[in-house]
Amino acid sequence: MLDLNNYGITMWNDEKIASFRRTLLAWYDENKRDLPWRRTKNPYHIWVSEIMLQQTQVITVIPYYTRFLEWFPTISDLAKAPEEKILKAWEGLGYYSRVKNMQKAAQQVEEVFSGQFPSHYQDILSLKGIGPYTAGAIASIAFQEPTPAVDGNVMRVLARLFEVDYDIGDPKNIKLFQAIMTRLIDPERPGDFNQAFMDLGTDIESAKNPRPDESPIRFFSGAYLHGTMDKYPIKKPKKKPRPIHLEAFIIQNQKGEYLLEKNTQDKLLGGFWSFPMLEKKVIETQLDLFDTDNSRPVDFKSQKESFLEKYPLKITWSDYTFPLVKHVFSHQKWEVELIEGKALSDQLSSEKVLIWLPEKEFSNYPFATPQKKMWQTYQKIKQEKRAK
Repeated sequence: MLDLNNYGITMWNDEKIASFRRTLLAWYDENKRDLPWRRTKNPYHIWVSEIMLQQTQVITVIPYYTRFLEWFPTISDLAKAPEEKILKAWEGLGYYSRVKNMQKAAQQVEEVFSGQFPSHYQDILSLKGIGPYTAGAIASIAFQEPTPAVDGNVMRVLARLFEVDYDIGDPKNIKLFQAIMTRLIDPERPGDFNQAFMDLGTDIESAKNPRPDESPIRFFSGAYLHGTMDKYPIKKPKKKPRPIHLEAFIIQNQKGEYLLEKNTQDKLLGGFWSFPMLEKKVIETQLDLFDTDNSRPVDFKSQKESFLEKYPLKITWSDYTFPLVKHVFSHQKWEVELIEGKALSDQLSSEKVLIWLPEKEFSNYPFATPQKKMWQTYQKIKQEKRAK
């Protein structure tokens, strides 16, 4: 256990900790949100909700949670499901490695734990894609194990309570906040205690526009009592996402079917289908770009030429122009230019995983949000031009 004094944090005495627990839990009992995963102690259901809630708002998660459990009622169902089906279930939630890791973890449960979800923190932590926060949440809520569940919301509340002068965005500092929470957590109601912190951190003690005067724990809060709410938590700004410029090729064959490619390489959207895409960059066809005699222009391949090299088709290109499609990931900012064309034959000899698909079958294939945006933009412009 960390010595909190070494971090400039004076922990409360037992009487004050007990008073804090009573105050927080009394508020939670009166104000807790009625959420579907709070009506169960099933660890599988709680696990699904916790993974979905990572980087995603509650209101968005609820319908996904309900449908996911309808499609995969048991851990065994999830372990055996085709990848395309789990991606379809997750379609639109983003951060798709989450559901892929869930399936791997479900397979671990089947193989290592005989199909029974493990009931202790360390065993839960051993599952693929489950970190200390999720393991603590499941262990405390489903099994009443007094283990802390520390995420950004909880760290924000703790930073204000104890005026913690350490960056909550630095991963190496999480052990400090876990140590504080370990001292505070109620041993009789650990699940409710963790969820009370979560609720407080997402609403009254939120990152933007907190309402400290409404906080049930304001008279325990060092930042509130000392007028330092504007200082805490300490968090360095995130790096801006890197801009990526892409071109997406919307190619139809003579039957009106669309060319789609399965992403088998990129971890970001691996397993999803989309229109073929190439990163938009200049591709040199001459080695000597610095031709000192200026006697000849430097020759560059067009993106269409690059496409035809990777996708050997005969294409008649359209002159339609479409608005840029924009999508922001946590680390990348995509700007996608749409290029339309007609293929003169159906033959697909590329090593890539390609299919011709009619529009009516799009709903049967997993499409990530960027693909959906591209399709919506394409349809809108085509409809507008037909109406003229």
